Amino acid sequence: MFFKDRLKLMKLPTAKIQPNPSQPRKVFQEDELKSLAQSIVENGLLQPVTVRRENGVYYLVAGERRLRACKLAGIKEIPAILADCEPEDSAVLALLENVQRRDLQMFEQAAAIASLLREWNITQEEAARRLGMSQSYLANKVRLLKLSAEEQNEIIENKLTERHARALLRIDDIEVRRRILRVVIARNLNVSQTEALIAESIKPKEITGKARRTFVAKDIRVFINTIDHAVDVMKTAGIQAHTEKKETEDYIECTVRIPKLTRVQV
Repeated sequence: MFFKDRLKLMKLPTAKIQPNPSQPRKVFQEDELKSLAQSIVENGLLQPVTVRRENGVYYLVAGERRLRACKLAGIKEIPAILADCEPEDSAVLALLENVQRRDLQMFEQAAAIASLLREWNITQEEAARRLGMSQSYLANKVRLLKLSAEEQNEIIENKLTERHARALLRIDDIEVRRRILRVVIARNLNVSQTEALIAESIKPKEITGKARRTFVAKDIRVFINTIDHAVDVMKTAGIQAHTEKKETEDYIECTVRIPKLTRVQV
């Protein structure tokens, strides 16, 4: 990284390290912090946090989970790497650390990238280059923010994957999308099942640009009459075919029986 030649290792009181205002991660699981705190008590802090200094104040750049766990464990002083970087560089470091360690959930990562795009005022292509990501990867992340906050929360709470979320983005109508999301959660659908459900829900619009025609009773009768006509034609030709019909509230069952022909002996 472009900060590697401007680092200095030191020890700092945990109380003097201020949070990183650009921290992309918003949710910290208490159980995970307790587990990390116990590990630090037993084994020490194996990886220093990274800080920057501004007007005599130390701001955290990377390592918020470690800092929180150390405070939870009652540790008063920890090793820290002092990085000579600007506030905007701090945001990049915090994002990269979380991305590389997969600490961010999908929407936190998307929001962090979108924030950097606004702050830098650059294209997605340039941002992808700076962050060491492909442009398509970055674009797919940012697109996730088209889902509403309510949808994002439901996806995270129900442990759906990013592929679930991207599939839902195919639906432009937010009410339809929410309805599909509720079905996916209720039925515990996997990604393939979710994609199939969504494809079916938007198929009429994608193919014809308008709703599929709804058949009424008279249309069905036309089809049945066509079957009856075909049977009559067979009878005229000497084939003793016949039909059996059964109708319920849900369907009409039509069975056509055609006897096998017996060869005429000459």
